Amino acid sequence: MALPPDICIRGAGIVGRTLALLLARERLNVALVDVPPPTATPDVRAYSLNGAAKALLQDLRCWPEAPAVTPVRQMQVWGDDGGQLHFGAGDHGVGELNWMVDVPVLQDRLAQAVQFQPQIQVVQAPVSAPLTVVCEGRASQTRAELGVGFDITHYEQHALATRLQCERTHECIARQWFGWSHAPGLLQAQAEVLALLPLGGEGGREVALVWSVHPLRAQELMGLSAEDFAAALAGACGHALGGMQLSAERAVWPLQLARAERWIGPMPGQSKQAFALAGDAAHTLHPLAGQGLNVGLGDAAELVQVIRAKEFWRPLYDPKLLRRYERARQADVQAMGLVTDGLQRLFAQPGPVWQNLRNWGMRGFDRSGPLKRWMTQRAMGQSAPAASAKATH
Repeated sequence: MALPPDICIRGAGIVGRTLALLLARERLNVALVDVPPPTATPDVRAYSLNGAAKALLQDLRCWPEAPAVTPVRQMQVWGDDGGQLHFGAGDHGVGELNWMVDVPVLQDRLAQAVQFQPQIQVVQAPVSAPLTVVCEGRASQTRAELGVGFDITHYEQHALATRLQCERTHECIARQWFGWSHAPGLLQAQAEVLALLPLGGEGGREVALVWSVHPLRAQELMGLSAEDFAAALAGACGHALGGMQLSAERAVWPLQLARAERWIGPMPGQSKQAFALAGDAAHTLHPLAGQGLNVGLGDAAELVQVIRAKEFWRPLYDPKLLRRYERARQADVQAMGLVTDGLQRLFAQPGPVWQNLRNWGMRGFDRSGPLKRWMTQRAMGQSAPAASAKATH
């Protein structure tokens, strides 16, 4: 990079690389800090991306091709006492509700695009710039060094993720069950959420599992043999896809709802430098709604839009400029956090009264018409047309 960077991005994950590519198209010089982890392990995650996220990545020419992308045409949700929800793309006049995207493939597409962008320099350590954007994930070291508090609500659940080959095809249906299980050493049953998400393209038989369970239950499941684990999972989902076989290693991590106390601020000791947080460094959500990466990409799109629309005389470190970004994103993130947290807490309440209430609510919501359509459109990214517009230049 012949000129000093205008912006330094710390963190080269999906959000960091996407942001770097968007900023480079604005003719800004970007330093992208990419520090490989000390030990690389296979990534078994798959992300659900909505229409706004797809438009953003397509415009960057980074949208993967099948079978790394699988359309979701239906979503089926079962409660713990007969409650059901059904969402169909055809009910909303679209071909897909969203898309399941293979994480490693998407990361590779973004990494290749970065290599061919001359205004992005990949560096191994942070460099000085008028604006530093922190995209390091929820365990961000930079956020801690900046003294930004991270308000965390720890759920008494861990997410267990893996991939499986199934006897029957997934039919492009995302399936989710709210239920209960007995964790070893606990007297009472504990709430859990089990999701099977379609992978491998149309007609595929592979699914991604995200199983949110009590930490002791997660420990028990991780200790099972591959065959016993697959059998336990098939039983928990009512053999919805027939027999199952593990096709990847199992991974587990604690779940939390978190928000940074502030998303912007001056760099310590620097009068003409500032920082902004984006992605999981600014917020994390429960995975039950599958909106984590959609929200993170929304951060990137909004920050670029704010920079593009700024007054020509206003510098990138201007606090009024960055405040526009913070205000615009905090409202959306808070709303999504309230939805996911509310659902998690509702289904974690024991007792027949709560059980009857939530399953009655599920059945009523499934027949609600306008409310159901509004919620579905919001999850699909249709409620924010500006987000799609930000993908075009």
